[in-house]
Amino acid sequence: MHRDDWWRALFASIDAKQTSQFLAYLTPDALFRYGSWPAAIGHEAIGSVVDQFFASIRSSSHRIIRMWQEPDSAVCKGEVTYARLDGNSVVVPFCNVFELRDQKITRYEIYIDPTPLLAGAAPG
Repeated sequence: MHRDDWWRALFASIDAKQTSQFLAYLTPDALFRYGSWPAAIGHEAIGSVVDQFFASIRSSSHRIIRMWQEPDSAVCKGEVTYARLDGNSVVVPFCNVFELRDQKITRYEIYIDPTPLLAGAAPG
């Protein structure tokens, strides 16, 4: 099972916009899905999606509310504060569901409604 420091380090890599550090938590063949967006599979595809997302926000800050862990899965409930490129900030609840293999994430699903983040954002 993962300890609290594992969760903090995972979200710190995201909040620091460090794609390579984030990918180190995933297996090479991992599946990654953010909300209802199409799934990305494998480090190259996931890295591309994550880089595009990082470029669309000024910053993020995750707060973990609760975690559940099993040997081959983990779930995390929390809130993420996004600083948008327009200078506004929004707080959005999320739930992450992971499937694990060899202490790495093989399936990373983020259940979130990104509408508040995207509201008022310019198209494209």
